Amino acid sequence: MKNFNGSKISQIYAREILDSRGNPTLEIRCYLESGVEVSASVPSGASVGQYEALELRDNDSKRYLGKGVLKAIENVNKIIAPAIIGEEAINQKKIDQLLVELDGTSNKSKLGANAILGVSMAVARAAAEFLGIPLYRYLGGIIANTIPTPMLNVINGGVHASNNLDLQEYMIVPSTSFSFSEQLRISVEVYHTLKKVLAEKNKITAIGDEGGYSADFASNEEPLAIIMESIERAGYEPGKDLFLALDSAASEFYHDGKYHLKLSDELLDSEELLRIYEDWINNYPIISIEDGFAEGDELGWKIFTKELGEKIQIVGDDIFVTNLARLRRGYEQGIANAVLIKLNQIGTVTETLQCIKYAYEIGYKPIISHRSGETEDTFISDLAVAANVPYIKTGAPARGERVCKYNRLLFIESEIHWRK
Repeated sequence: MKNFNGSKISQIYAREILDSRGNPTLEIRCYLESGVEVSASVPSGASVGQYEALELRDNDSKRYLGKGVLKAIENVNKIIAPAIIGEEAINQKKIDQLLVELDGTSNKSKLGANAILGVSMAVARAAAEFLGIPLYRYLGGIIANTIPTPMLNVINGGVHASNNLDLQEYMIVPSTSFSFSEQLRISVEVYHTLKKVLAEKNKITAIGDEGGYSADFASNEEPLAIIMESIERAGYEPGKDLFLALDSAASEFYHDGKYHLKLSDELLDSEELLRIYEDWINNYPIISIEDGFAEGDELGWKIFTKELGEKIQIVGDDIFVTNLARLRRGYEQGIANAVLIKLNQIGTVTETLQCIKYAYEIGYKPIISHRSGETEDTFISDLAVAANVPYIKTGAPARGERVCKYNRLLFIESEIHWRK
């Protein structure tokens, strides 16, 4: 029988590494008395909601243009580590509570959500390694058997690309009738076909932050038509084999109570923007729209949900930020019917799982998501399986920091199938 005293944390150490945009982030190494040694690294977003937990940066213009994370590293090594060394890694809830109390602020601004999250993730991975079980099994138990359907961002816009699109993500979503490995294969075929179609239309095929193509377009609607053409050219049927999804990231183009669409040179109120979405839904097999309205436009969200909530998945990201209190408030106000889940928006594994649990209780679909600034850490793949979520967003099938998440899910799928 395993001696659980060996699960005690013997050392926690943080260092500075680079994310997929070449910006600094944290890697945390966690050591247990049993000899277990693991690491976890923290992602970073570009489109950041104002209610997210604070990502601590140095703001020292002489290092990494102010984006260094030495303060967060110091907080791990000098404040967090002494407080949790000797604690048992298998007690995730207790350790996460210690981290929250050690910070003592509502948005983790003292120690930094990036510092806290890195430790929380590393401790969870260390506990799984100590117990000799996969991370998804440790986090989710024996019922963790669902491989999520991928939502692949194949055209990038907004702050994720240097093009003229106002909307941030144009996604393809394979049918749930396929296995995950089939879903991924089909999506890859469409992604490569899309590149050919774009080239034929004399559009560049450079890629953005999340691996999607970042060409300029004649309108915000044109990418939808081109993706539809690519699905058909790849030999699949839109609305049957693959569907479409959007992440508008509307907070990025919402100013002074209006939506400023630079591509079409339009200044829209909430009702006018809603009619555009409604028209697209009627003309394309769109099954999900994320952040269709700004985090500060609650009236727009309510109308959006009331009028289209029976037709599509309406996903709240910036308005909820993986925060249980904000999700509860949104539910009471009739906002959205799904919630995006990002670990670094809230800062600990425990709080993330609590938000997912509450989403299920109120009938909202939780969707696990990466960030635009990613690392090679595959934690969210295990988290998605652990929580049995229906969907995962982790970018196009390109760039190593995106593909590693898909490859991890392929492995988990084969492992679960083998164990059955």
